[in-house]
Amino acid sequence: MVKYFAVLLLFLAPVAVFSQQTDSAFLQKISDEIMANGKAWENLRELTKNIGGRLAGSPQMVMAENWGYQKMQESGADKAWLQECMVPHWVRGGADECLASFASKSGKKQLQPLDVLALGNSMGTAENGLKAEVLMVNNFQELEEKKDKVKGKIVFYNYHFNPRFINTFQSYGDAVKYRGQGPSQAAKYGAVGIIIRSMTHSTDNNPHTGSTRYDTNYAKIPAVAMGLQDADKLAAALQNMAVSVELKTGGHFLPDTIGHNVIGELRGTEFPDQYITVGGHLDSWDAGEGAHDDGAGCVQTMEILRAFKAIGYQPKHTIRFVLFANEENGLRGGTKYAEEAKAKGEKHVFALESDAGGFTPRGFGFDVTDEQIKKIKQWTELLAPYGAERLEKGGDGSDIGPLKRAFDIPTAGLNPDTQRYFDIHHARSDVFENVNKRELNLGAVNMAALLYLVDKYGL
Repeated sequence: MVKYFAVLLLFLAPVAVFSQQTDSAFLQKISDEIMANGKAWENLRELTKNIGGRLAGSPQMVMAENWGYQKMQESGADKAWLQECMVPHWVRGGADECLASFASKSGKKQLQPLDVLALGNSMGTAENGLKAEVLMVNNFQELEEKKDKVKGKIVFYNYHFNPRFINTFQSYGDAVKYRGQGPSQAAKYGAVGIIIRSMTHSTDNNPHTGSTRYDTNYAKIPAVAMGLQDADKLAAALQNMAVSVELKTGGHFLPDTIGHNVIGELRGTEFPDQYITVGGHLDSWDAGEGAHDDGAGCVQTMEILRAFKAIGYQPKHTIRFVLFANEENGLRGGTKYAEEAKAKGEKHVFALESDAGGFTPRGFGFDVTDEQIKKIKQWTELLAPYGAERLEKGGDGSDIGPLKRAFDIPTAGLNPDTQRYFDIHHARSDVFENVNKRELNLGAVNMAALLYLVDKYGL
């Protein structure tokens, strides 16, 4: 019996080596095509410079959807279509303004403008603005301690992005509750507005927006984010003097409107009725151009499609390339995609998303079982030459979350280097000029490589 197994292993070993050599050669072919002939960077330039920020419900959203549909066809999709979904239509309603009045102990006042952006989905001030004294708190616990002083004030959440986390998404996860819950937590005690310290480690003064949500039990008060330099200035002043600010914001909702997921498809040769999904979200905030968040993920998605067609790859499973609608302030696109798939009785087997910027790829985060991650880790040597060697459990993507919940399938998200992402996240600095062409292409290389491996070997 021992002899039999020894012979069997000798027989199988060359097959395993040959398979790895074949896979390595194919991944090199993918990389060569994308790195030498890639269209992602030029597509991103078109999206950001010709269309710009793409807030759900805006005219730019419509332009981007039409652009995406055309690009799916140009990239070689066997089939491309627009999947309709209703999206929220929040508008900023003009420039956001904040004028601070610093009152010294001598009574002398100094007026100074501070750089702010209204939080997404927030309600604006009255037309003549909102003026009130500022109450600074460093966290929710301090808000509770000072709750008797909150009524009639504008609460300033001076919660710092934690510099100790090396993965900056941990800093974001730690701080984002002040953006999401901050207005209602303050309104509970009678606050008339809030200011948050922007969610960033950046050294500039750009304010960072992002969605907030209101608890219907409390008043919907105006909410803005402030640039870090001005936040530091305000915090320092409040240590020594009373400060009042006048806010003017015009945020409000219009009725929901029609948006679309943009979908391209490569038909599978062996399992055409089993689906692998890859995508990013087409919408963005309006302050910048949405270049990293998530123009990068969208053009990487279409680049994989283009590259597969260019090298003649015919997948076993049907691969869908999706530019999702309305991730930023509603997740309507991802929800619609999953709902329609479920209603049609489709069989989905894997989903991958890129929504962490177009920076140098470091790996992938997977929402999978222990057995599945063991299988995935066997591909480390194949992916390592292209940068994505950290294959870890934990993380995927917001847009594919509804698909995960509907079908309980393995999902993954591209993990680029995080150090610069929150310098530009949801800020006016998220522009095309801050995207590096090689880093962007490398993200597409690694995503294409992972899709090839999942398509060939399954999970």
